[in-house]
Amino acid sequence: MTAAESFDVIGFDADDTLWHSEDSFAKAEATFAEWVSPYAADGVDVKAALTAVERKNLHTFGYGVKAFGLSAVEAAITITEGRVPTSVIAQLVELVRADLTAPVRLLPHVPEVLAAVGRSYRMVLITKGDLIHQTFKVETSGLAHHFEHVEILLEKDPEAYRKVLAGRGIAPARFCMVGNSVRSDILPVMALGGTAVHVPYPLLWELEHVEHDEHFAELASIADLPAWLGL
Repeated sequence: MTAAESFDVIGFDADDTLWHSEDSFAKAEATFAEWVSPYAADGVDVKAALTAVERKNLHTFGYGVKAFGLSAVEAAITITEGRVPTSVIAQLVELVRADLTAPVRLLPHVPEVLAAVGRSYRMVLITKGDLIHQTFKVETSGLAHHFEHVEILLEKDPEAYRKVLAGRGIAPARFCMVGNSVRSDILPVMALGGTAVHVPYPLLWELEHVEHDEHFAELASIADLPAWLGL
């Protein structure tokens, strides 16, 4: 059986799989450090402290730009013991606002790959994060028409994927997920008996790193997906 005959549905992640995302967060973290460091005590690793606050807040704030903004404000106040001026807090809020309204920047080859895969497969988009922002990105990306269903999750774990697949009548063994995060896109699907294809992005958020010993397909670019599927 060829890969093309093995699957009924192909799932795609969104952020850093179809369009750029993490580079904006990396830039925002660097800006945070630049603005907050002058008010922090000597020797404080400002970026590490921000990540620690994000980790603490993950199950309360979730993922995305708004969650980053809330954690950034909290971290700025905590790191500086309240010395950070309100003008810096206001700048952080505006930084978040700019990221929330920034246009989607598609990764290379994405439109033609989706068109090619869509001629042979049903396709779904499964992403996680803030509902409003993720919906905005999907609707303005120009890609929504490729997918029969879009799912925006609070978390990507086996149970979340199980519910999505069951709700669409998709057998896990006939499902293949394509994404950049091993933690969120690969391991949970494999845990259900599905197939996953890893397409790394040059940057990966620290909280998405995971230790594993699983073996799975990895492609250098999403442009290689049609050939991997045998199309």
